[in-house]
Amino acid sequence: MDIFEEITKLKREGKRGALATIVNVRGSIPSVVAAKMLVREDGSILGTVGGGCVESDVRKGAMEVMRTEKPKTFDFNLDQRPDDDTGLVCGGSLQVFIEPVVPSPVLYIFGGGHIGLNVHKVATLAGFETIVSDDRELYANRERFPDAHEIHAGEMDEVMSGLAPGDRSYIVIVTRGHRHDMNVLRWALDTPAQYIGMIGSGRKVLAVFQQLEAQGVSRENFKRVFAPIGLDVGAVTPEEIAIAIVAELIAIRRQCSVALPHARNRIAEPDGDANVSPLQQQ
Repeated sequence: MDIFEEITKLKREGKRGALATIVNVRGSIPSVVAAKMLVREDGSILGTVGGGCVESDVRKGAMEVMRTEKPKTFDFNLDQRPDDDTGLVCGGSLQVFIEPVVPSPVLYIFGGGHIGLNVHKVATLAGFETIVSDDRELYANRERFPDAHEIHAGEMDEVMSGLAPGDRSYIVIVTRGHRHDMNVLRWALDTPAQYIGMIGSGRKVLAVFQQLEAQGVSRENFKRVFAPIGLDVGAVTPEEIAIAIVAELIAIRRQCSVALPHARNRIAEPDGDANVSPLQQQ
């Protein structure tokens, strides 16, 4: 199979890979510039960048690129390195550019109101595939969300029963009310989603956690929740809040060490709602 056909197939199936391309060579190597090798997430390969002299190292680099989802250039010096298969000695060096092959991250947006709509718009620009749900058809329809991958209108319990977020999915909870947010959060905590974020003031978030704990949800599970949602940039308008939310999603996706330590469970004390915009004070 052609490498690019396989890349299309991997993305369609929601699987990862990494494409390695030789971009520069010096001296004698067992391949040529522009040679390509695709590494799948199970470690299997398609194509070649020269065999045993370098292929195992390229595979290791590809696994790193898959994990970080960041392209990287690797330098390999083959001087005095016996070829694993033939016993030959390679005498050159080469640069290999490895780029990630990943499906679009899937974002589940619960709530089709002003914030949900703007989260969809910003997230789509950032490369997320959105699935929008609302209990009101007026707010969850193709006219309002023309670019959404899926749109679901109906009772939340029925909608959620038909959804199956994976461990690379993101869930944003911005429904029209406290009860809906709590129901969606209870469901979300039973999924393997990579990110769960819920809108609301610190007081509201604390109240939701307490009610769910009284219903038997383990307190330990709440450590997964990013709430109040979004990076703290002082956002006020729906558009600004959407940008803050998507910025947090990007920080998770890109493993941003600067943003992440400050992102999770910013719950204010019960007598105050620090660092929360008026629109999050539901």
